[in-house]
Amino acid sequence: MRGNIMKMSETTTQLILGLRSKGWSDTEINDFILYIETGDEKYKPKDTKGLRIV
Repeated sequence: MRGNIMKMSETTTQLILGLRSKGWSDTEINDFILYIETGDEKYKPKDTKGLRIV
């Protein structure tokens, strides 16, 4: 990481590891990433396992 700038791959890796540590399955993580990228409600997490998704 250079200064305070994080590469997208580092950000994605940290997101995946964080969600796994909260008990999310790989399918739930993939769907959440699709929701972030597309905004399609069909991918919005139903059970956020304590995380606040707005």
